[in-house]
This record gives sequence, C-alpha cells and structure tokens, in this order.
Amino acid sequence: MSLRERTRPGLGIIEPCLPSPAKVPPSGPGWLHEIEHDGFRILARRDGAAVRLITRHGNDLTARFPLVASAVAALPARSCVIDGEAIVCNENGLAVFELIRGHGSKTSAVLCAFDLLELDGRDLRRRPIEERKTLLAKLLHDSDSDLSIVLNEHFEEDGANCISRGLSARL
Repeated sequence: MSLRERTRPGLGIIEPCLPSPAKVPPSGPGWLHEIEHDGFRILARRDGAAVRLITRHGNDLTARFPLVASAVAALPARSCVIDGEAIVCNENGLAVFELIRGHGSKTSAVLCAFDLLELDGRDLRRRPIEERKTLLAKLLHDSDSDLSIVLNEHFEEDGANCISRGLSARL
C-alpha cells in the first residue's frame, strides 16, 4: 500500500509522530510525557462504517485486530483518525512485543490511543496537543466500546521527574 492510500482526500499524507532518542527527558513548559509501549504503531481510521488499522509502514492490520477495529467502529463519530499503539500485555500488565506477534493477539490486543488527528472531517493536526487529547478523551468516554481501545495516560510534569517511570515526551 502506498502512503497516499493511507490517507483520505484533503488530509494529505499522515505520518505518526515518532519518539526521538534523548539522553535525558526534556524539561520545561510545553512537554507532555507518556508511557512508552512495546507494540505496533497504528493509525486507526474510521470513515463511515469502514475501519482500517494501518501501521506506519502501510501494512493493514485490521483483520489481525478485529476487537480493536470493532471498538473504533463503535466510536460516536462519522469519521476519525487516531494515532496509537496496539499492544498485548502479560499477566503483570506490561506490554510485551513478543505477545503481540502471537496468535492470541487477535483477542487480547488493545489500542492505546495517543492522539486524535481528524474528527468528523476536521483536520486537527494543527490544533494544540492538549486540545486534541481532550477531544480524544471525550470521544473515548462517550463511546459504548469495550476496553479494546484506551486513552494513553500522559503527564505534564517536569521531564526529570519522569525518567524512572519509562515515559517518553511529545511537544
């Protein structure tokens, strides 16, 4: 699948914001820190009744994660694009990459939603991240979907306080 096929007319090419390595977490105003998961980066696209789960490399994983696709389909929106990470957790609640590669991932995968890039035809990418996260939280809260899609927790504290908690940063 080409990059152009991953998008809808009007939105252009959508590439997920990927974390950058740093020696220490960034500090100061304007940073959000998030838990870093170990899974498949996914753009979940809903367009009417159609849902597609596309990796950052353009692979369609919709059939691989049917419960996540159903949860996205149940969201109270005509259309949306959610940036997130599909994960499978072990018995301790930690995301383990090897588990998502296994056969059981069809029924145990969860989409940790980071960002809302489009909602009901409105391109939100130029809106502040705090606004997009608020809209995403409301969208997920108002949903009748199950726990196959969850809001990824974020922290607005200083980066130095986040180093021991396995958090990454977004600006």
